[in-house]
Amino acid sequence: MRWLRYLNQWRGTAKEALEQVSIVAKFLCLIHVTDRYIISSTHVQGPSMLPTLNLTGDVILAEHLSHRFGKIGLGDIVLVRSPTDPTRMVTKRVLGLEGHRLSFSADPLVGDSSISVVVPKGHVWIQGDNLYASTDSRNFGPVPYNLIEGKALLRVWPPRFFGSLR
Repeated sequence: MRWLRYLNQWRGTAKEALEQVSIVAKFLCLIHVTDRYIISSTHVQGPSMLPTLNLTGDVILAEHLSHRFGKIGLGDIVLVRSPTDPTRMVTKRVLGLEGHRLSFSADPLVGDSSISVVVPKGHVWIQGDNLYASTDSRNFGPVPYNLIEGKALLRVWPPRFFGSLR
């Protein structure tokens, strides 16, 4: 009989612990879904988006909904899975949507020879703001739309540059 009372005492404790673990698991699932599918913060650094983004790095908020509904437009800054290295994310500006005809300099450091291209269906043309230090669609061509992971909304760090990225 004594062990039954002991078992009943632990049953209540175990039930309470299970409820607490369930609450924590639900909270972590909510955080994951929000970060992956709705909005997340991203650290962006490098020379390709100078002067819009700092060389030493900025923290931006990126939303992950509009590209799923086809709401990416010209001039938007997007986070794209790199076509050359799928483990990397790149941040570039959209300069062409499907059907747009673009002309760009083959090598801006060498001369003025230009190449003309039409963006195929289901693709976008992305370029960094710093033409001299950016690996972008000029190097790897139009990017499939499904490689877009999000659209930059707002710079949150450093504080003196807080605000819109337009």
